[in-house]
Amino acid sequence: MNGHIEAPCEQSPVLDLNPWVGREEQRSDRIDQRIAQALAATLDLDPEAFAVGAELPPLWHWVYFTPSARRSEIGADGHPQRGGFLPPVDLPNRMWAGGRLTFTQPLRVGEAVERTSRILRCERKSGRNGELVFVTVQHRVSGQRGVCLVEEQDIVYRQPSVGTAPLAGSPVQGCAEFGTRLQPDPVLLFRYSALTFNAHRIHYDQPYATAEEGYPGLVVHGPLAATLLLEAFRAAHPARRVRQFCFRAVGPLFATTAFDLCGELTGPHGAALWTDCEGRLTMKADVTFD
Repeated sequence: MNGHIEAPCEQSPVLDLNPWVGREEQRSDRIDQRIAQALAATLDLDPEAFAVGAELPPLWHWVYFTPSARRSEIGADGHPQRGGFLPPVDLPNRMWAGGRLTFTQPLRVGEAVERTSRILRCERKSGRNGELVFVTVQHRVSGQRGVCLVEEQDIVYRQPSVGTAPLAGSPVQGCAEFGTRLQPDPVLLFRYSALTFNAHRIHYDQPYATAEEGYPGLVVHGPLAATLLLEAFRAAHPARRVRQFCFRAVGPLFATTAFDLCGELTGPHGAALWTDCEGRLTMKADVTFD
């Protein structure tokens, strides 16, 4: 023995998430016509339908209130660096896992809007690949006539998936009453990233998505998949007014593989929606309508 005693390895202290619960943030924006028309074009809809004063379809508010972090404030993954309004969780991957929305009245193109955000919950859980942290954020979006929608977003932080692991997503059950097939591609993902000012590299940087985060290809945005899913419902039932929408991502979608946007009515005012990627359920949702 040489008499040398090695110091024990120091572990980083576990972040106390409690101080972030209840934290609030307020932002202002305007339902800009050019952005609404650009999203319409991205979704292969008629941009001319969105004149000033037109109703903004549900979920399209996601292209507003976009982040404004400076280039020097961007992390290696393309997201703004950890901290600020959201807690600085020390897990490498983060994703928007789902949400619940209630629509009380439509936003309108050209309208000035306000968003009040509040962190409702921060929770640690264990998953098959290790620790998970869930952060639930509530947004209240108001226009010139009052509150238009209330939304809860579930954000999950986790370790990267093992590259050889099977893709998450359970087998699809049942048959769709309506639906459409979509072949995503890098252009669709790039345009949606640009509209949401989302620089997360898994959506446009193939080497980063595969080598750094362990995905087999470019990842379709969860909010984009949810928007496409609700648009498929609206195309099948154009007279219905959406009042509530709840969705949960259960598996990833990639730009390399086509998927089906499916749904069936569950009653006079409800429908179940899901995405089917070669028999693999990747997102499921429920919609309530008038």
